Amino acid sequence: MILKGCVLYPLCSPRNKQRCSRLWKISYGGLLKIVTGSLLTFYVVLCLDSGMVLMSKQVPSRFMYPKEWQHLTMFILLTLNGCVDFMSKNVLPQRCVGLEKGTLVLIIYQLLLLMVSHAKDSEGVELHVHSLLILVVFLLLLVLTAQLWAPNMCHLQLMETFLMLMMGSWLMQAGFILYRPVSGYPWQDDDISDIMFVTTFFCWHVMIDASFLLGIYGFSSFWYHCYSPSLKLTGPKEAPYYASTPGPLYKLLQEVEQSEKEDQALLFSKSSP
Repeated sequence: MILKGCVLYPLCSPRNKQRCSRLWKISYGGLLKIVTGSLLTFYVVLCLDSGMVLMSKQVPSRFMYPKEWQHLTMFILLTLNGCVDFMSKNVLPQRCVGLEKGTLVLIIYQLLLLMVSHAKDSEGVELHVHSLLILVVFLLLLVLTAQLWAPNMCHLQLMETFLMLMMGSWLMQAGFILYRPVSGYPWQDDDISDIMFVTTFFCWHVMIDASFLLGIYGFSSFWYHCYSPSLKLTGPKEAPYYASTPGPLYKLLQEVEQSEKEDQALLFSKSSP
């Protein structure tokens, strides 16, 4: 009776399983992009005292705050990318990976155009920082474009992950270099040693990000090869009712239902004259 109850009535109720499956299917990456892009958009709008004015009131009128408008466009693109990811995974009846990849490639194309024009008004250290960032975005664009024709190549997926990690870490470093230097003193554009150290920091980012990605891959590979076979061998001995797949359970229920139908048919035949 106890064993029968364990098989027919699993510990996790169907409602909890359904909730867990729904939570697992939520596009947390898309939600994170939406929240981050929205917060950064509001920050850009609110950081200017006069507001996001597009053109001045002078004659002839001129465009105002070009860099801030480019920052705002980048953050809006990030928010739209998160919306597409969330809709593809949680709103549409079937997930469309091609839509997600195509939207990401289009956004990276626009990001590259914005970065190229963004660096034209820069010089010295700021120009060098943006040039290294443009290099990463360009390589990422090539990888994402190649993935449109070869989406299942693991080498391209690994390169995409590394370049995404590199772009994010270098953006954080660029923020500290340009706006809040760790030393408290601004970088000097006429000092060649500052420009050289920017390149050195970029190389350090490449090595650290590559080591971080290699460590994750090595740990995952070690865990899979060392612990996954042992779990498969010892799983049925320690918890036999967890090892049962839905197939045998459904077969058992079908056998019970079939036996009940046969009993009812037998009783009906006996009761009939």
